Amino acid sequence: MGSAPVSPDAWFAAMEQTIERGWLRPLDIAFARFLDAQDADAPPALPLLGALVSRQQADGHLCLDLSSWESLADDGGWPSHWRTLLAEAAATPASLLSSALIGDAGDATRAASPLVLDGTRLYLRRYWNHEQRVAQAIGQRLARVPPPSPLLPAQLARLFPTAPGQGPDWQRVACAIAARGAFTVITGGPGTGKTTTVVRLLGLLQTLHRKDTARSLRIRLAAPTGKAAARLQSSISMQVAQLDVDDDVRASIPSQVDTLHRLLGARPDTRRFRHDSSHPLHLDVLVIDEASMIDLEMMSAVLAALPDDARLILLGDKDQLSSVEAGAVLGDLCRRAEAGHYSTATATWLHDTTGDRIDAWVRDDARPLDQHVAMLRHSHRFGADSGIGTLAQHVNRGDATQVLALLAGHHADIAWVDATAEARTLAELVVDGGSAHFQSHPGAAQPQGYRHYLQWLQRERPAAGADAAAYDAWARGVLRAFGSFQLLCALRQGPYGAEGLNRQIAGILHQAQLIDTTHEWYEGRPVLVTRNDYSLGLMNGDVGIALRVPDELGRMHLRVAFEVAGDAGSNTTRIRFVLPSRLGERETVYAMTVHKSQGSEFDHAALVLPSDASAVLTRELLYTGITRARRWFSLLAPAAMVRQAVELPVHRHSGLHQRWSPEDAQPV
Repeated sequence: MGSAPVSPDAWFAAMEQTIERGWLRPLDIAFARFLDAQDADAPPALPLLGALVSRQQADGHLCLDLSSWESLADDGGWPSHWRTLLAEAAATPASLLSSALIGDAGDATRAASPLVLDGTRLYLRRYWNHEQRVAQAIGQRLARVPPPSPLLPAQLARLFPTAPGQGPDWQRVACAIAARGAFTVITGGPGTGKTTTVVRLLGLLQTLHRKDTARSLRIRLAAPTGKAAARLQSSISMQVAQLDVDDDVRASIPSQVDTLHRLLGARPDTRRFRHDSSHPLHLDVLVIDEASMIDLEMMSAVLAALPDDARLILLGDKDQLSSVEAGAVLGDLCRRAEAGHYSTATATWLHDTTGDRIDAWVRDDARPLDQHVAMLRHSHRFGADSGIGTLAQHVNRGDATQVLALLAGHHADIAWVDATAEARTLAELVVDGGSAHFQSHPGAAQPQGYRHYLQWLQRERPAAGADAAAYDAWARGVLRAFGSFQLLCALRQGPYGAEGLNRQIAGILHQAQLIDTTHEWYEGRPVLVTRNDYSLGLMNGDVGIALRVPDELGRMHLRVAFEVAGDAGSNTTRIRFVLPSRLGERETVYAMTVHKSQGSEFDHAALVLPSDASAVLTRELLYTGITRARRWFSLLAPAAMVRQAVELPVHRHSGLHQRWSPEDAQPV
């Protein structure tokens, strides 16, 4: 390359200076030093590229796309020689292959190289391998289209008795698509009926299989977190009882939902699982909810452990935040879901099978993946007059002007304070729900704050001498009262992050004489489990509340109450009391990051945004925060930060969608 040589010391001194600005981390620079030490004759750009690809992975990207390197350069002034080297690497990426530390995606002779160049995309070897495996495994399932049962139309009519109307019944369409494929994605926003659809789908698949083979399918249900698993289990348990299928079919539909780690058999102190390609899962159908939260590495592990002849069904909202770890698998799968991109053959088959017409979603460039993705488009939770539903739609469209106009309008279910979370405003919100900011009607239900659950705790406390069942019922009531309100935030640290807000809120509630924070553990303290603890049966995302309950001798002690799933096949939950000292990784949860809130819903959700611009303030974060609310949504944020969030969509660099939908793919 033609750049003037720069000494290694100068290289790394410049890199070290970027740590404070957040461009690089110490780990990224350590990786750059490793590469430099391994190949003294490598292209000059190699240490910088290694540091950047490491940083990209930490930010959720699967690779560093050299064709868009300029988006990484900060206006604050990258060193000029960095810009020069990146520009040269982008212009002639193949020149990087002169180093043995970078493997060519099409050349298996460098399978041990730490980096892989695939076109203009530079990967850490591990993530390139995961991307290849996921693309190959899903591609194999896309190619396997078993002939649909001749009983399919009649069984669909039984499960969806309403005749086709002017528009397609997307739940029925989704079930039909899934019934003829080994791989299906069902996506949709809040209230579009993803769980209802999958319950009917399981009844459909089980009915068809039992009529064909006289045996039941082995079905497993899973979700990324314990909270999401518990929520899916509760929803499925209630809906299966109402399903119009034969009794033996209903009995064969499971209600137990596992976390993905439990399903795969997580091993302590390792990234490997008990179930893999050499020890696959024992199942015929796997359903995974909240699939937007699944990172690439976990998806690779799931597909490796899946039997070749099993069906995989993914449920999720494509517009929600992606996983914390690298990759946005559901987003890649659903890139074309909005427009459908169905083939004429698929549309004809669906009309013959369901009576639904999807001609408006037929495209000439239909590809195999498109025929296995169904998007649910009608929200049963948010009506046409719902401020929350309309706000979420405007955010998704990236229309900041409409978003701000809607926030400034008068809606009974939305309140906006165009300011930062100052002490008085925050206190009004967290204590009593900030009801004064809502345009409510006289006599209408009011949004709640944390006073609601703390007063419920005191008012409904069991009488002296009450039995264990009474305390279980009380704890369940406290937990559910707590779940009626949740404060959400974008950041973990800082005055507007979860850590700072939790301290502020605890102080506000203490001053209001609702809690006593003179000790670390006090009655009413809510905590979030942040790591799976299989010995206690608690999963990452589980929320508990510290309560005073009697032991077997009637002495009162502080225990943390959790509502956990009941036994397999049970439609109920149970309460588990845990000694505070036995809880491992946990944190107070008056304030919760939006990422942590995924898989949860609250009657009243309030979102606090920081006063300064931040890369985490994105369209997906704002949308996810809004859609955690069932009845009321409050926003404490300056207008400028709202506009930034709406206008900044997340784009994670990946080659995954191109592997399923290459530009030269033949229409289907």
